[in-house]
Amino acid sequence: MPGFRSLDAEVENYQLPVQGTIPEWLSGSLVRNGPGKFDAGGQRLTHWFDGLAMLRKYDFADGQVRYTNRFLRTEAYADAQAGQATGQFGTDERGLGKVLGWLRRLGPPEPTDNANVHVARIGGEHVALTEVPRWVSFDPGSLHSRGDFAFEDGLDLDMTTAHLSEDPRSGDLFGFGLTFGRTHEYHVYRIPRGERRRELVASIPTDEPAYIHDCAVTADHVVLVETPLRIAILRALSPFTEGFFEMLDWRPESGARVLLVDRETGDVRAVPAPNAFSFHAVNAYEDGSETVLDIVDFEDDGIVDALALDTLEAEGFPGVPAGRLARYRVDPGGGDGSGGDSGGAVTRERLYDGGMELPTVPRAVRAREYRYAYGQATDREGANGLVKVDTKTGSAREWWERGVYVEEPRVVRHPEAGDPVEGGPGDGDAADGEADDEDWGDDEDRGVVLAPALDVDAERSMLLVFDARTLEELARAPLPHHHPFGFHGRFFPE
Repeated sequence: MPGFRSLDAEVENYQLPVQGTIPEWLSGSLVRNGPGKFDAGGQRLTHWFDGLAMLRKYDFADGQVRYTNRFLRTEAYADAQAGQATGQFGTDERGLGKVLGWLRRLGPPEPTDNANVHVARIGGEHVALTEVPRWVSFDPGSLHSRGDFAFEDGLDLDMTTAHLSEDPRSGDLFGFGLTFGRTHEYHVYRIPRGERRRELVASIPTDEPAYIHDCAVTADHVVLVETPLRIAILRALSPFTEGFFEMLDWRPESGARVLLVDRETGDVRAVPAPNAFSFHAVNAYEDGSETVLDIVDFEDDGIVDALALDTLEAEGFPGVPAGRLARYRVDPGGGDGSGGDSGGAVTRERLYDGGMELPTVPRAVRAREYRYAYGQATDREGANGLVKVDTKTGSAREWWERGVYVEEPRVVRHPEAGDPVEGGPGDGDAADGEADDEDWGDDEDRGVVLAPALDVDAERSMLLVFDARTLEELARAPLPHHHPFGFHGRFFPE
């Protein structure tokens, strides 16, 4: 499968041929992150998450698109070029060499700087993100690496999310991290707009820390889903454990919780939830006294094992389970806000019966009541498609093409698309939890969807441009090479 084959070529400012028409109003850059190389020193890496970080950028102007791709020049990249790949999600030292390494360092190794998961703009700087606190700055034009990114605060974390959730009204970013110790703690933080410091919102103790990949934001809360996939800390001390991947343990008896963290007071409501695993939140908002959280969830942790490279080699990914778009309605109950069981409850409703992953919504609707969710459509043979789900009616539009594998879509709204208008429920700003008399009208899905894709027969990648309302294909722009399947990206307006 070309999507898991290493790419060595780098190009800069390469004008892509365009088949069809890219709207003239589309101006800015789609910057994506993900693995570009899956081997080091003749050794095949273990897991999709281990691939060496490669940025790729699509610059839009005047109906044209230019493409640049470049590896992050990091310590992990230099080690791989020298024939070593260690400290990754599933690829690491083991056996006697690992024990001797611990003794030389008098403890665990430094976290990897292979920042291959996501990108963000923090304090005016473009940053590549991963799930350990070694993020890497890069030049937004050339994609050249600028070195480790450092916050101007004293918050010390052992793990952190690579998904920073933005409140588009304030421009603040929210995230969370994890520290290990006699008492393990989740730390929820805010990054004020335009700054490079984190303000601690809340610290939540836990006896069994879970692997949490993403979070969501509403007008009032930061929302985390603590699933039964727990981190077995003591396994890190074993010479037989290779990578963080082998420290994960599915413990359904531990249960799942939705953690509602008040953005202003730091109070925490811990609400028991259905046992499931989830990588990604779609969106969240307040609905009266309840919090609505839409996520893509799985029955168990089988998806994590299925993303090992050995499993992904088969065309069509027959061993990969399908995620389902689900709506969690969270009644917070009472409780004292300290993080203990609040006595509340979660009800779960499926919003779309097809397989779905890598979900997104337009920036303007985040943390608000919304209607349309977009994502990679899965669970078909020989292709991954694009899906748009109407969360109000339960209907969906899908786009498929045989032999084409669509990656994460990003929605870019038309510059003339407005905020909600009077006429229906919507924006979550009303006092005392009352619903607002606002709706998005015809503007919520006015714009385009940008989706990279791989044509496996041609062994070549391309960028697809769709009408966000109809999923009609407007244009495709072939790349000069195949590109390995990536993870996440953001659109930065000009």
